[in-house]
Amino acid sequence: MNGPLVSSAATGRIQFGISGMSCASCVSRIESALGRLAGVRAVSVNLASETATLEVDAGLPAASLADAVTRAGYALRTRSVRLAIGGMSCASCAGRIEKALHGVDGVVSASVNLAAEVATVEVLPPVAVETLVAAVAAAGYRASPAEQTAAVSREAREGWPVVLAALLTLPLVVPMLAAFWGEHWSMPALWQFLLATPVQFWLGARFYRAGWRALLAGAGNMDQLVALGTSAAYGLSLYQWWLHAGHAGAHLYFETSAVVITLVLLGKWLEARARRQTSAAIRALQALRPGSARVRRAGVDTDLAVEAVQPGDLLVVRPGEQVPVDGVISEGESQLDEALLSGESLPVSRGPGARVSAGALNLDGLLLVTASAVAAESMLARMIRMVEAAQAAKAPVQRLVDRISAVFVPVVLLIALLTLAGWWWWTGDIETAILNAVAVLVIACPCALGLATPAAIMAGTGVAARQGILIKDAEALELAHRVRVVAFDKTGTLTAGKPRLQASHALGGDTGAVLALAAALQRGSTHPLAHAVTVAASAAGLPVSAAAAVRALPGRGMQGDVAGVRYLLGNTRLMQEHGIALAALQQQEAAAHAAGQSLAWLAEADSRRLLGLLCFGDEARPGARAAVARLHELGVATVMLSGDSQGAAERIGRELGLQRIVAGVLPDGKAAAMAELRADGRVVAMVGDGINDAPALAAADVGIAMGSGTDVAMQAAGLTLLRSDPRLVAAALDISRHTYRKIRQNLFWAFIFNLVGIPLAALGLLNPMVAGGAMALSSVSVVGNALLLRRWRAAAGAREERA
Repeated sequence: MNGPLVSSAATGRIQFGISGMSCASCVSRIESALGRLAGVRAVSVNLASETATLEVDAGLPAASLADAVTRAGYALRTRSVRLAIGGMSCASCAGRIEKALHGVDGVVSASVNLAAEVATVEVLPPVAVETLVAAVAAAGYRASPAEQTAAVSREAREGWPVVLAALLTLPLVVPMLAAFWGEHWSMPALWQFLLATPVQFWLGARFYRAGWRALLAGAGNMDQLVALGTSAAYGLSLYQWWLHAGHAGAHLYFETSAVVITLVLLGKWLEARARRQTSAAIRALQALRPGSARVRRAGVDTDLAVEAVQPGDLLVVRPGEQVPVDGVISEGESQLDEALLSGESLPVSRGPGARVSAGALNLDGLLLVTASAVAAESMLARMIRMVEAAQAAKAPVQRLVDRISAVFVPVVLLIALLTLAGWWWWTGDIETAILNAVAVLVIACPCALGLATPAAIMAGTGVAARQGILIKDAEALELAHRVRVVAFDKTGTLTAGKPRLQASHALGGDTGAVLALAAALQRGSTHPLAHAVTVAASAAGLPVSAAAAVRALPGRGMQGDVAGVRYLLGNTRLMQEHGIALAALQQQEAAAHAAGQSLAWLAEADSRRLLGLLCFGDEARPGARAAVARLHELGVATVMLSGDSQGAAERIGRELGLQRIVAGVLPDGKAAAMAELRADGRVVAMVGDGINDAPALAAADVGIAMGSGTDVAMQAAGLTLLRSDPRLVAAALDISRHTYRKIRQNLFWAFIFNLVGIPLAALGLLNPMVAGGAMALSSVSVVGNALLLRRWRAAAGAREERA
């Protein structure tokens, strides 16, 4: 179910933003896509304001609009709202809240994470947070904006009811312990009543409140099971006390109801403590956020809130202080600790011109840093958003659990009724029948099912972030364990991405003129080969002219005008497309290919005259060979996709031990290669760093972007490696395998617990108190098993944890 945009009238008018439009044809495509939706009466898309205005029938879901716009190739402008949720007790609670949020007008999607106690809601901009909070409240739960939630420790708040319940319950258990040792002693019924009543109706009131709210909403949850079960035991005790009034030794069951509530409270407290540990990575990243920055303006240093820092501001970072926002060092040298940002355990040296990230700790030198991003757009802020999004998202396997949880409580209630009726009919003993039904109600807890997947994902994404692996969505984490082929981009991924000009050749003998022309065309380009050309021209002291009408030719090179003459600079394909003969430098070309060098030809476009040849060399990244070897150990095949020449690609491929090399491919060719690699059903990952890798990263089953790459690549990828270390690719697959293993283990034990426990209780083989302890233990064990992932390390291919 998705939130209708219009619900109160027969028809209505709605307006929302659309991103990605560039021309009138975009407008017609979107209008056509939206116009085909049932319930849409009229559509008008405005290119200038990038908005769509619709006349629609009542009850049109927002998600259908988002799907239609997405299928047309554009994006509906939404905003993400995170709500801290209170009052949840099991997976069915999460389902109820999602249903309530989906019912709000303008909600595109809603996902509730039981382990994190957070709801992530995608809404159209007009939807107010207060409306979402009210919807959650109407469903019987508490909600507040996550950013405004006070970081108050809940352990003390939840701990005292457990202690008090245990103190009141312990005297009720003493006669049972005495009987175990052969001593027969019973507590007066009045004393039992006085001890058990506050446990049942004061400390256990949370179960009645939550159960009643669920009942009013027409749903079931764990609280109803606990409330019904303990109330039955408590009511049976009152009946027995009244029936045997004046007769000493009548057996009452006050201790059963009190012990069950105490154990459930204890289990919830332990579970909450364990769940908070799964979000330790988020808290560690948030702790890195500096609250203030020292800004130097007109020679005066002023302390400002970090939110007030603007790009271009000069920041003063003293030894022992954290870098407040992303920037570039203007003056000074120092060692920086970036362990929590990149997973790099050793301090790194940074000097003038080096980029630094918010949250990095300055160890020993005074730095002047020019801010390049506001606090909200810093790498640290993006890291926090990405980890939060991954932890809040639902993995595909969770959908099965959600469907089961939706019908779990009604089925358990039916089993409990059948148990009650069956034992009463079979034995004629109502006491035994009630106790066995109570055991069924108490042991059947859907908490473990609801926590099995999100707890593992939170722990897995958290430990990965600490090791320098950012996981953008839960689906990528779950899917990565099935990867059987990894395709690498070459330049900047397997190689350092900083090629140097190895040789230059000119038909007229003037290599300086060739280099100067190439530098003129490349000036302003961010391509690694362009940097190598400009560095070489600068080192040679060559005058570089300004080029006009410069245009990049993806996968081929570039063209531009210098002094009124049009020049081409690019690969062999570009020369062939323009009919330029290359035979004059054939020997030099062959020698460069033999050395595995990359080539760039320079020619006049109009006269089709070849001018020269530039030869570049790049070195493999440290650890690249070890990364490929580690992937082979994991049973993963390796492929390299490169737009470079065959010779240059094969040289690097042979050096690193790659199994397959595909050279000379354009960006769309890399995406086509992804389809070919996936043709036989294999799950394929693509590793890249540049804009030209974005189509392949998006086409792959799992996209992995290098942290040193472009924002476009990171947006297209599901995983980002914060260190430019190819060995983290194997580590990313490894943490996915460990996380998925934990998910399977948790789901197995959660299902087995209920499949075995409920029949045992129905057959009268479980005491209600034992059932209560087992129920509490199930949730704690699931979260505790997920927390074992915190022992995983990316070093040396990630040591196997001993679970």
